[in-house]
Amino acid sequence: MTFCNHGRLDRWLPMSGNRSGYSMALLQPLPPKLPSVVGSLRGERTVGRRFQAVVLLLLFVLILGAFGLRLFQLQVVNGERNRQRADSNRIRLVPKRPARGTITDRNGKILAGSRLSHTVSLWPIALPEEEWPAVIERLATVLSMPAADIQRRVEQAGYFSIESITIAQGLSQAQATALSEYLNDMPGVRLEAEAVRNYPNGDLAAHVLGYTGELTDTQLAERRTQGYRMGDVVGQAGVESAFESALRGQWGGQQVEVDSAGRIIQILGDKPSVSGQDVQLTLDSDLQRAAEAALGNRRGAIVAMDPNNGAILAMASWPTYDPNIFTGPISHAQWAQLQSANHPFLNRSLRAFPPASTFKIVTTAAALESGDYSPDTVLPTYPYLQVGGVRFGEWNRAGFGPLGFTGAMAWSSDTFFYQTARRMGGPPLIEMTRRFGFGRKTGIELADEESAGIVPDDAWKQDVLGTSWVIGDAINMSIGQGYLTATPLQVAVMFAAPANGGYLVQPHLLKDNEDARIWRESLNLSDVTLDILHRGLRQVITSGTAKALNVSHIPPFAGKTGTAEADPGLSHAWFGAYAPLDNPEVVVVAFAEHSGGGGGKVTAPMVLQVLEAYFGYEQEAPAQP
Repeated sequence: MTFCNHGRLDRWLPMSGNRSGYSMALLQPLPPKLPSVVGSLRGERTVGRRFQAVVLLLLFVLILGAFGLRLFQLQVVNGERNRQRADSNRIRLVPKRPARGTITDRNGKILAGSRLSHTVSLWPIALPEEEWPAVIERLATVLSMPAADIQRRVEQAGYFSIESITIAQGLSQAQATALSEYLNDMPGVRLEAEAVRNYPNGDLAAHVLGYTGELTDTQLAERRTQGYRMGDVVGQAGVESAFESALRGQWGGQQVEVDSAGRIIQILGDKPSVSGQDVQLTLDSDLQRAAEAALGNRRGAIVAMDPNNGAILAMASWPTYDPNIFTGPISHAQWAQLQSANHPFLNRSLRAFPPASTFKIVTTAAALESGDYSPDTVLPTYPYLQVGGVRFGEWNRAGFGPLGFTGAMAWSSDTFFYQTARRMGGPPLIEMTRRFGFGRKTGIELADEESAGIVPDDAWKQDVLGTSWVIGDAINMSIGQGYLTATPLQVAVMFAAPANGGYLVQPHLLKDNEDARIWRESLNLSDVTLDILHRGLRQVITSGTAKALNVSHIPPFAGKTGTAEADPGLSHAWFGAYAPLDNPEVVVVAFAEHSGGGGGKVTAPMVLQVLEAYFGYEQEAPAQP
């Protein structure tokens, strides 16, 4: 037997005698274990092959899971941020600030409106965070403002914010021109014209109107839920603040598609802004101008009011300021002036001072209504009244002889009213004081700026001073001194009572404030008391402390002087009046802080000047030589 040596298998297959040279055994099926034998004969590894599929499957699952986690992070965890970044490449939101409502006087004359000005704003998302510092430095140089302030605002809004942030308003033409030259080098910065607040009459009625300014960080945190955003301009004082919700309007905006250079390709959506509501005040701008002219450069206030419904016709205070300065950058010199010792922001019409002898209106009503005195009462007056070892002096240091209530009012006798207070005591006087509205706010819309004043009593003294009420407190209070304080507006409300027949009215500035216009509360004063008040106040003008005002070129009127001792400093001067005498339609109260003069000399001429303007009297100018 021979073996074929053509291959390794051949040596296992004996050759037969057929001519093909192949054994018949080659055509037979191989034994079952032959493949493994063959594989091992060829040098192939078979150990561990059963685990390869499991390993490959686990590896595939891990890779797929990693991709899934990454997609989850991009689309779910950081989805909103990434969508904003993607949209910012082509879609931006251009907000439209609403025009603020106009403020007019009772005759429709504009007191506060709008004018076009330049505004600078930023788009935080327009640039990567690391590129903003260079742009901010250049912008700060052009605007002459601290770069740190701009940086803080961008960080506060967030670098991925798609809303613009207002950086500066009221730019001058020079600033706008300079900035426009650098805009190509400052991507993300926008210069545009928009309406800003304008007060066409300058400082006229500044304390009533107030001013507008950008939200502070504290205000923004408080009002964000009301729809306010960073850079919003709001009323900061006066009517601007009191009627903010009506004046502000509603923001609009455009969603636009832009190219890589930031140029607008198309407008995708447009929501028009809604202008704020117009507000009409009870002020008469002509009378307001006359009141401010009468006050001049004296520190004090003048209030003119309709005694029948409480409508404020004029409200002047000095020192004052021009609210237009808040529509643009404020210089250091301007800010220093606004923070001066004279306190120009202070509305002295709403600040409390001792009301002096104007308060004798309340003392007269308290004495007559208490039942301790009859209308025909006559009392002697003295150089002073001594009570408990303390001398309470008469203002003329001599006395006026015997006087009744009308004469005591006309000559403003202190010792007369001392005696009424000593006899009736404190409670009736305190009760009547509160009935006239003292010791609480009047209800005017400027409540945040209004003082309630002080009506002292035993509880107040115990709480504040730690001492008890004594009869000397009532004596001092009877002439508007001591611890008693009241605002010029409260004193005007007091004068309105005898003018309108004995009613307390609520002063108001909004012309269509129906609730305030019809609100009247009776003081429940007898006709006899009202008659004595009316006649006594008229005698002040005809024969008393203000007889210099007994003129014939305007209708007859009634009034009362007052001079309050002030510690420290010079005395305060007061004068209040209502006219015409038979059918009063206007009350005017003037107050001069630390004037050093009496009411008849200092403030009475102011009131006369306002009454002349009210009744249309024009004094002839002196002839030129």
